[in-house]
Amino acid sequence: MKTTWLPLSLAVLGLVGITSAAEAPARRARPPAIVSPELAEDRRVTFRLMAPKASEVLVVGQWNDGRVPLAKGSNGLWSATTGPIEPGLWEYSFQVDGLTMIDPGNPAIKPMRAPRTSILSVPGQPPLLCEFQDVPHGVVHQHTYRSQSLGRWRELVVYTPPGYEQADTRFPTLYLQHGSGGNQATWVAHGKAHWILDNLIAQGRAKPMVVVMMDGHAATGSGERMMQTYVTPFERDLLEDVMPLIEKTYRVKSDAANRAIVGLSMGGGQSLGIGLRHPDRFAWVGGFSSAIPDTKSITESLAHPDATNQKLKLLWIACGKDDPLLKRNTAFIALLTEKKIQHTWNQSEGAHSWPVWRGYLAEFAPLLFQP
Repeated sequence: MKTTWLPLSLAVLGLVGITSAAEAPARRARPPAIVSPELAEDRRVTFRLMAPKASEVLVVGQWNDGRVPLAKGSNGLWSATTGPIEPGLWEYSFQVDGLTMIDPGNPAIKPMRAPRTSILSVPGQPPLLCEFQDVPHGVVHQHTYRSQSLGRWRELVVYTPPGYEQADTRFPTLYLQHGSGGNQATWVAHGKAHWILDNLIAQGRAKPMVVVMMDGHAATGSGERMMQTYVTPFERDLLEDVMPLIEKTYRVKSDAANRAIVGLSMGGGQSLGIGLRHPDRFAWVGGFSSAIPDTKSITESLAHPDATNQKLKLLWIACGKDDPLLKRNTAFIALLTEKKIQHTWNQSEGAHSWPVWRGYLAEFAPLLFQP
């Protein structure tokens, strides 16, 4: 009889493998995915969160009656149904025993410096201007670049309009800024600026344009320090690094008549300040619910209204009547009126929120680069 000898190591491994397989516990079944939010046809929305050890869970959203307590089930799954909710893009968060957090079941998150907000999309019938529609679409590009003026790597987002790749012409440029809580991605991911522009262009209401969205946080700091430093470093990065990068990389026109700058809240302060300091570079300037620039920084424009009015094709400022920045904006409008600086003032409904700012962009963009 022929005997086959196995090396000791292989024999031992075989025994270990047999023993491990015999003793291994049955693999646990993966728990079912939690669906949250779940939107019904009647626009009622169900929110769910697995939090077995929590004692209180709330959902807090932008819509009317947006603060709703969730009920705890026997398995530790909290849930609540609310609505119907009006069509639109809405922010919401969970509050778990006082902690504000995103909805872990929802991949749609508002880009922020400290993310804690999820996004709920309730489609409209017909579709809203900020929704994806069956029209030609532009392209959103992401860039990482070295800011020589700031000495570090930075990021920005660029929208090119439908047909840009096939065209051989040059386009005007809108520099579009976010607020203090956002970053360079917020106007696309939550503001839906690219879809708003796609739809406006398809309707013949806006000129095709390139849109540049920078990271507005060019300096570190918080509170008063942030407000003191958020303009100058950003302005340097914009003028010395970003504008040369854009005008080298994209087919854009490089004169003031084909450049616009606008932003919301902090970005509105940046845009108004830079635009009024450099009307030779930006002929179209705007601010949505703006932090108002230091008037000392725009003394030249205020002191020479005839020259300023000749250079600026549009100075457009808007703020909601329930916005905490309304008082500052109305005081700034009074100053512009006193100094005889031509402007358009839009005091609208609404507060300091993205539903208002999307509407402002839909009003502002069609005015740009017109004869």
